[in-house]
Order: sequence, then structure tokens, then C-alpha cells
Amino acid sequence: MKVKKTNAIRQLDTHKIDYVPHDLKLSEAADAQTVAHLLNTTEEQVFKTLVTVGHDKEHYVFMLPANAHLSLKKAARAVGTKKIEMIAQKELFPLTGYVHGGCSPLGMKKKFATFIDQSALSHDPIFFSGGQIGVQIEINPNDLIETFQVKPADLCED
Repeated sequence: MKVKKTNAIRQLDTHKIDYVPHDLKLSEAADAQTVAHLLNTTEEQVFKTLVTVGHDKEHYVFMLPANAHLSLKKAARAVGTKKIEMIAQKELFPLTGYVHGGCSPLGMKKKFATFIDQSALSHDPIFFSGGQIGVQIEINPNDLIETFQVKPADLCED
């Protein structure tokens, strides 16, 4: 399938990682259920990318199943800081170069410490945003973890 090259896809190509790009032909961000249906997969395999700021003023990126909620306490524990909070939506593009609904953990303007919910290790493949609304990347989570130093952690609310 021919998909426009995004920064995330360029990074995968540079590292010679096996992946499958998907263009869902969406004009606006879609919910997890819609994305999973269009990909013919489960919501647990579709991962969203969230950007946060810590008590230490550092930014952190978290990937978790699209139907789950980030536990801010678990996230803070994973990064070793006192407190974590979501960044304001208006800060996303200037900080990462990505828009809401098209934010990829790869190819951001700056490299941030990135964590993925440990449930990803139970799935092959997983899907995440390719850096543009409607573009999804299908990949083995171990390739993401090993190549890009993405750290597995318990991140979801119970």
C-alpha cells in the first residue's frame, strides 16, 4: 500500500524495521473502536500516543491501548518523578510537530523518553499512529522496544 512518507515512517526505513503502513483515509481523528474496525483488529492492539510533562519539567511519551486510560501515578513511577500531567492540546504541535489524532511516538521534533504499556508484549502486531491522521503503522512491538529504546511498563488504570 502506498502511504505518504511521514517522519515516523522515515525513521522505520532508516533502521530497516519491518512494518506495514495503513492509510485509513480519515479526514479527522477517530476513536479506538473505529480505528480497530478499519484495521480489522482489536482495540487492545491499537495504541495511542500521549505526551506528558513531569514535575521535573521533562516531557515523556506514553503508548497505551487506545481503549485504556493512562494512570498518572503509574506513569510518574515509571519515569521516576513525583508527578506527571498531560500537556495542553495546544502545546502538542509546537512540541512534537504532530497534531492531535496523528501523534506518533517516532519522528517527533525532539527525542523524548518513551514508554509503552506492558500489554503490548502480548500482541503481535500492534498498531500506532504513523504521524498523520488516518495513517497507522503495523509493527512487532519488540522491534519498537529494541530499536527505539521504548520501555515497557505498567501504565494503565486498573
